[in-house]
Amino acid sequence: MRPLTALLGIVMGSLVAMFAGLAMTLAVYLLLPEYHDRLAGERLPLLKAVGWTACLAAVAALAFFGEIKDRRWKRAVQGALAVLLAAFAAAYWPD
Repeated sequence: MRPLTALLGIVMGSLVAMFAGLAMTLAVYLLLPEYHDRLAGERLPLLKAVGWTACLAAVAALAFFGEIKDRRWKRAVQGALAVLLAAFAAAYWPD
């Protein structure tokens, strides 16, 4: 296995796990109507995080697939993944 393939697999797995955790947290929030008012301030940041991780996980999976199958477009998707990861880090980096 090539090192970049392993790295993309680790990144993809981490992002999928992060997405699953955030999606389950969102499901729990939606299933607790008695805490609706108390959790209202957390809903938008949670939805943004779920959106970010869904997008990142999809692009990482595409980059991993392109690397495994040695597709011509793999470098473009890997570049897009790098740009998205940098944007994600910039958006969530603590001040």
